[in-house]
Amino acid sequence: MGRLSTHVLDTANGVPAQGMAIELSRFENGQWVRLKMVHTDADGRTGGPLLEGSALLAGEYRLTFDVAAYFRALGAALTDPPFLDQVPLHFGIADAAGHYHVPLLCSAWSYSTYRGS
Repeated sequence: MGRLSTHVLDTANGVPAQGMAIELSRFENGQWVRLKMVHTDADGRTGGPLLEGSALLAGEYRLTFDVAAYFRALGAALTDPPFLDQVPLHFGIADAAGHYHVPLLCSAWSYSTYRGS
């Protein structure tokens, strides 16, 4: 059974990014369709898979992380406009039966990602 999950680490403060908004979308019929909007918990996770089983289809997906709002809420001094505002990660799922974990490691000035396990 396939599943898609994520988590966010605040690398500027060395903690999980609690309360960050994340939008999940899938590219369908030539347009992006929002599947869900979630917020991270105290561990920087979404409280379970974003998609699993028959809801996970092969195709193109996008996770959009609201990085600037998260750091603003912490009181970080951001430029106007912020260097990073919303960070979209576009990725493909080729095997709907696989496990795709797509984390974000971020500060107000940088980010990285990888396919985790």
